Amino acid sequence: MSIETTIRKAVCEAVDNVYHVVVDGQALQVQKTKKEFEGDVTIVIFPLAKQLRQSPAAIAQSIGEYLQQNNPVIAKFNVIQGFLNLTIAQSYWIETLRAIDAQPAFGVKAAASDAPLVMIEYSSPNTNKPLHLGHIRNNLLGYSLGEIVKANGNRLVKTNIVNDRGIHICKSMLAWQKFGNGATPESTGMKGDHLVGDYYVKFDKAYKQQVQELMGKGIDEEQAKKEAPLMLEAQEMLRKWEAGDPEVRSLWEMMNHWVYAGFDATYKALGVDFDKIYYESETYLTGKQKVEEGVAKGIFYQRSDNSVWADLTADGLDEKLLLRADGTSVYMTQDIGTAKLRYDDYPINKMIYVVGNEQNYHFQVLSILLDKLGFAWGKDLVHFSYGMVELPEGKMKSREGTVVDADDLIDEMTATARQMSEELGKLDQCTTEEANEIVRKVGLGALKYFILKVDPRKNMTFNPKESVDFNGNTGPFIQYTYARIRSVMRKAEEASLQVSGVINISEPLSEKEISLVQLLNEFPSVVEEAGTEYSPAVVANYAYELAKEYNQFYHDYPILKEGNEALRTFRLMLSSNTAKVLFTAMSLLGIEMPDRM
Repeated sequence: MSIETTIRKAVCEAVDNVYHVVVDGQALQVQKTKKEFEGDVTIVIFPLAKQLRQSPAAIAQSIGEYLQQNNPVIAKFNVIQGFLNLTIAQSYWIETLRAIDAQPAFGVKAAASDAPLVMIEYSSPNTNKPLHLGHIRNNLLGYSLGEIVKANGNRLVKTNIVNDRGIHICKSMLAWQKFGNGATPESTGMKGDHLVGDYYVKFDKAYKQQVQELMGKGIDEEQAKKEAPLMLEAQEMLRKWEAGDPEVRSLWEMMNHWVYAGFDATYKALGVDFDKIYYESETYLTGKQKVEEGVAKGIFYQRSDNSVWADLTADGLDEKLLLRADGTSVYMTQDIGTAKLRYDDYPINKMIYVVGNEQNYHFQVLSILLDKLGFAWGKDLVHFSYGMVELPEGKMKSREGTVVDADDLIDEMTATARQMSEELGKLDQCTTEEANEIVRKVGLGALKYFILKVDPRKNMTFNPKESVDFNGNTGPFIQYTYARIRSVMRKAEEASLQVSGVINISEPLSEKEISLVQLLNEFPSVVEEAGTEYSPAVVANYAYELAKEYNQFYHDYPILKEGNEALRTFRLMLSSNTAKVLFTAMSLLGIEMPDRM
């Protein structure tokens, strides 16, 4: 139970006994006492004045006296005008720490068998290019959000929808046919997703050259783009794919197979996974069927050119195309089909889509359409809308080959972590294997933390070197704090020192020690807030505050060399549980914690 809940309950009891009036505990304003005043918790009394018909100062005095006399949690109090400042008894903080120590999974709720089933979709790559920095933010946000959903007592299914069909896929295929000379991942030594991505870039360069040549012949740019031979060939290839042409389908399967192997390697390196992967090539036909059912039921309507539309003007939106005049589907149709297949596969209670904020309107429309089609969770689907990620140099463009490749970035982060760790001497006592594992965890931890600490709704600039800093609000700083505590605990174990159990301290605890216990006790509320707000940043920034607070305590107070046995045991228990909470918090971000650094 949080201190705020404890105090609200105590104040309600005091008002009932002193004034014989029942007040709403949730309406009481409970906050941390400002540093310039004595106390731990402050109650704002002004709202009670009208109900109790006394001055705020008199009410505060009466409640304070009652609490000090009747509640062992309250050590003393003072009144500043209409504010009641309460000092919490030291015994309360010691018992709070013992309660935290007794819970191995403190802050995390286990899911009951009948808990709500939440499905989360993230990644959503195209099979015409490798994963890049934008995908990294998507994957890290999606995976972390899934861990937070689980930590709040829900069951979870993680899904991915692979965009494996369409004109962009045909562009890569056509370029490989024309310029590839039979190149394969094996013959080139390249990852399959990189190989295919190269041909997507080559298509764009050759296409732009053809457009320029046509414009040189006096054709306007818009017409030149339509008449460029490469674009016409790509469109023809797409028509053959739709018709099931064996040769085109065989090429498509071969190149997609290369890409999937590449994706799997990147996902493994990032530490993200999925329970079920759906493919657009398998969902779009289902989507068309659902749209046609919608037409039959009068939910959608067909125009004279045979195109199908949804009229959402009554919902404050516009009309939305669902099937083109030639019967081909659009993204909305495919999302409807994917939703249908997922609903068939799982009894979903809530659906969360992790997709960038440029698709806000799309998901507003999808929610309404799914609700009209009878999906129970349609109206309440969550679009976890996040901002774009850029580099200091600016925006990235796939067609021009200026994106930051995910694999390259992971390698760069590991290399940077090794360089900085070696410069600081943090790998001096490690074997080669230990050093490799540490720099992997530190490099990826730096990447993940730097991205996840930012409010997901905001655009952000990723700076690799800045992220691998062992000081400040970074992943390596928190990892190093954890490793420092693990070192302390190993030494305590070697010296056979007590690290938990009953603690009888007669000496007063320091403000820093009490502050640390308070911060630890806030962790369950932090996890709950992160789940409610759909924000891994809440957990990330809490972990930083906890690490920062512990480092100040570590600097100011002896632990292993403390002569008072009870105080030493308390500090060891405080250290052990700080490590435990840091480990859990960072796990919710998908970040591994090294025992040594």
